[in-house]
Amino acid sequence: MTTPSEPGDGRFEPGLSAIMSERRQLINLSYRLLGSLADAEDVVQETYARWYAMSRQQREAIESPGAWLTTVASRVCLDLLGSARARRESYVGEWVPEPLPDRAEWISGRPGGTPADPADRVTLDESVTMAFLVVLDSMTPAERVAFVLHDVFRYPFAEVAEIVGRTPVACRQLASSARRRIRASQAPATPAARRADIVRAFKQAWEAKDIDALIGLLDPDATGIADGGGLVSAVLRPIEGAEQIAHYAVDIVSRVPDLVILERTVNGEPGLVVQQDGVTVVVMALDVAGDRIKHLWAVRNPDKLRPWTMGP
Repeated sequence: MTTPSEPGDGRFEPGLSAIMSERRQLINLSYRLLGSLADAEDVVQETYARWYAMSRQQREAIESPGAWLTTVASRVCLDLLGSARARRESYVGEWVPEPLPDRAEWISGRPGGTPADPADRVTLDESVTMAFLVVLDSMTPAERVAFVLHDVFRYPFAEVAEIVGRTPVACRQLASSARRRIRASQAPATPAARRADIVRAFKQAWEAKDIDALIGLLDPDATGIADGGGLVSAVLRPIEGAEQIAHYAVDIVSRVPDLVILERTVNGEPGLVVQQDGVTVVVMALDVAGDRIKHLWAVRNPDKLRPWTMGP
């Protein structure tokens, strides 16, 4: 994105490269706040539109453009989070955060499959795992913004307060409440290699239609959630229990025998991708607790699979 500083001046604003270098930070922040790459891109576009809607004099008077951009993006996200409840009421079935591929596989969903700008990539770490994003989604908008800004991006509470419109003490309490939610949802950490082994075993059992093996890999109280968004067929309610999930998984591959299941990194964690005729139709994130799979999130909504479905 290269926007002239003023119409007709024939030059670019001196700080343009510095301003645009904030794009990755804004994408990373907005994705964690919203759980949607598409919405994050819209937020960043709106943030830059507001920057360039100001006069040159107004922009030059801003001491820290990066802080200004972060404040605006955070407030836009806060507004979107406030309206998300109403939007979710019209969403068909369960809503799952938009899954992200590994950085090496990150490709653009733009027409023509143009490779993504590196500034559009989300940095993959523990704050974008599907389990983490699902807990964030259970928080109030103010809790989510205060927690992400302070605990993930290390903004002091004085700055968070200006963004959220609360006192620093209130923001500290919001972040503390969010932290308790995160701790309550976390299972003892399973080593990365062990998680990958369990996901691989699940893939192999799924391909073999081995119901007993699948049940053995799933926590007895495991939950499976599918997100079709009303655009493709998907079970509309969570599937509860290892046996029910195993039977449902085997039923899918039995009815559609040409499916190909691949091991992929999903939001920085071992996950699975299901393809049909070379096209990704399902991206599955799995939450491993101990030696069992506790949660499965299967995203089928094609609008959420853009980074997975367009060729480089």
